[in-house]
Amino acid sequence: MKINLANIKKAKKLLDNRDCVAIPTETVYGLAGNAYSDQACKKIFKLKKRPKDNPLIVHYYNIKDLRKDCELNYNFYKLYKKFCPGPVTFVMNLKRKSKISKIATNNNASLAIRFPRHPITRHLLKKLNYPLAAPSANLSTKVSAVSPSQVKEDFGKKIKYILNGGKSSIGVESTIIDLRKKPKILRLGGLEIIKIKKILKKEIKENLYPKRIIAPGQSKLHYSPGLPIRLNAKKISDNEAGLIFKKDKKKKKNFFYLSKKGNLNEAAKNLYSILRKIKKSKYKSIAVTKVPNFGLGKTINDRLIKASKY
Repeated sequence: MKINLANIKKAKKLLDNRDCVAIPTETVYGLAGNAYSDQACKKIFKLKKRPKDNPLIVHYYNIKDLRKDCELNYNFYKLYKKFCPGPVTFVMNLKRKSKISKIATNNNASLAIRFPRHPITRHLLKKLNYPLAAPSANLSTKVSAVSPSQVKEDFGKKIKYILNGGKSSIGVESTIIDLRKKPKILRLGGLEIIKIKKILKKEIKENLYPKRIIAPGQSKLHYSPGLPIRLNAKKISDNEAGLIFKKDKKKKKNFFYLSKKGNLNEAAKNLYSILRKIKKSKYKSIAVTKVPNFGLGKTINDRLIKASKY
């Protein structure tokens, strides 16, 4: 996508003024504000109706910028070199002199950070003298937005500007890994865990439901279209929406397919848009057929399990 410098300039002006704008990333759209500003971070929480104990991911352009705020370590450097910029978030120890707003961290001594790959947002970050706190651009617990029109659906005129970067190429949030001590996966996401294990050359534990929330995506209800969801359905009734992994020869108006040929990447990219489409179609409930539980299929299942807590 061509980079429109006038649009980036407009977004920068609003962000410099401690306002919030929606930004494109390869995972989902983010609701962004100056991560050094209490005022901007408060606006993010208010717009999203987000619980204050749910910390924000902060987005950086490069390592040089990150060094001002976080203690870096060997595991981080290995993963950064291989996967960044990209769909992975690292939880790191904050430096005492960091300017990061305590509102963004919920007073934790740690920070969730990432380097988004989307060229438009990278161009924007390069022009700023502060990192961007940017959780997903949707209302708290609801389905994330993967396009400008979906951001507009959720917020209308409450957001002053949406920086258009087309549809997100991955379609599910970043994988979150805690690197403060022994590496731990805190959220499944757009980077498969097996790829992380290959680089670190060790087994990595998962801690997806900790007692204290230290990273986004750990609350029990999340990614919800606001409808009851029935998982691993073998039969789908005519009055419920059928969310089906792979397209088959059956043609029913209540069937919604994640993928034409059973491709997990395609299914992940389509997941949130289809959940939103079902919600608009006035169905009262959703029945989901089995999704393979490996690769990005694990991430899709994680999202559906959390959405089913409605």
